[in-house]
Amino acid sequence: MSPRLLLLCALTASAAMARAADPPAVTDNVRIYRCVAANGAVSLQDAPCGGARQQQVRDMQRPKDPPPRPAEPVQRAPAPVIEREVRVVTVQPPQPMYECVTAEGERYTSDSNEGNPRWVPVWGFGRMPHPGHGPRPPSPGPGPGPTPGPGPDSGHHRPHPGGAIVPLGSTLVRDRCHALPPQEVCARLKDRRWELIRRYNSALQSERQQLVREQRGIEARLDQDCGGY
Repeated sequence: MSPRLLLLCALTASAAMARAADPPAVTDNVRIYRCVAANGAVSLQDAPCGGARQQQVRDMQRPKDPPPRPAEPVQRAPAPVIEREVRVVTVQPPQPMYECVTAEGERYTSDSNEGNPRWVPVWGFGRMPHPGHGPRPPSPGPGPGPTPGPGPDSGHHRPHPGGAIVPLGSTLVRDRCHALPPQEVCARLKDRRWELIRRYNSALQSERQQLVREQRGIEARLDQDCGGY
C-alpha cells in the first residue's frame, strides 16, 4: 500500500473517532421504545427492543424546565405615619378701657362703658296752696274810667302769683364714656403701675397690700394684652 493511501486511511479513522467522541446532539424530542416481552411484560426504554415480541416507537417532547419566574418587586415597609400634634390656640381680645367725663368735667378711666350713676333732682314749676286754705276773695273790679291796657309783664311771661319752682322728683344719670385705643390703654396701664410703685414707699402697711394686689392685676393685664412690660 502506498504511503499516500495510508495517510488518507489514517485521516478517515481520526475523523470517525472524533465524531464518536463528540456528545450526541440535544434535540427537543426524545424517542421512547415500548417493548412487549413474550410473557407479556411491558417496558419503556430509550433504546431499541432486543428480542422483544412487539416493539412500538414514539417520539415525545423532551421535558423542559419552566422559565424562570420574574423577580418579584421588593415590597418595602410603609413609612411610619408621624402623628402631628395639633394645638388650638385661643387668642383672647384685649380687655377694653374707657375714659369717662363727669358733669363737672373731671376725667377718669373705667373698665366699663357705663359711667358712675347718680341721682339728680328734677325741678319744675308748681302751684303753691293759699295760706288760708280757702277760696281767695274776688279781686276788686276796675273803677270808672278807661281800662288800662296790658303792661310789659302781662301774659304768660308773668309768673303766676300762686306758683313756684318745686322739686318734682329725681332721675338717674350716668357719666359719658368712650373707648380708648389699644396703644393708649397700654400706656395708661404702665403709668398706673409706676404710680403704684411710687405710692408704695410712702403708703401705710394696711394700704400696701391693696397696692400690691392692684399692681399684680395691672402686670398680668400688660403681659396678656400689651405683649409684656
